[in-house]
Amino acid sequence: MTTPKLILASSSSYRSELLQRLQLPFTVASPDIDETAWHGELPEQTSLRLAKAKAIKIAESNPNSLIIGCDQIATLDSLQIGKPGTHENAVKQLKMMRGRNVVFYSALCLYNAQTRTMQAEVVPFIVKFRNLTDTQIENYLLKEQPYNCAGSAKSEGLGIAIIASMQGDDPNALIGLPLIRLVEMLENESIAVI
Repeated sequence: MTTPKLILASSSSYRSELLQRLQLPFTVASPDIDETAWHGELPEQTSLRLAKAKAIKIAESNPNSLIIGCDQIATLDSLQIGKPGTHENAVKQLKMMRGRNVVFYSALCLYNAQTRTMQAEVVPFIVKFRNLTDTQIENYLLKEQPYNCAGSAKSEGLGIAIIASMQGDDPNALIGLPLIRLVEMLENESIAVI
């Protein structure tokens, strides 16, 4: 059996940049799936289901590959907070989250299309947002424009200035790709990072 090629099943440039840190050759494929949460589904269940679905979708056309699927859902009091898309929505999100804890559920799936084996896990990360003024929210959004980021915040950029504290096992999980867990999963597939 040949060593499978590694594919990141994501259109996220942030995830691609994170994966590059592992210095492994990989390609990127964008899975076109419906990301709507199912009725009654918990946020961690949604993120895990979507991570698996993305990997399996890419495996359909890449049967000899090792596919990384990932998904992230941010929640405030069990309410799912998606990507704002617009400035107005980002203002609403940040006003709602100021001074409060938001849990980011980052699901990771490593699917071996050759053997049809799957490793999957949800890595939670908690972020407490500063109690921002309306002016601070506007200033941040005008400078960062994080409209394609769940919860309207990019911790790897200026978003760090709107965060009071962070709690979790892997800071990369907040950006959307839990690298610590991924290294373990890759080793389970006999792919050594170091």
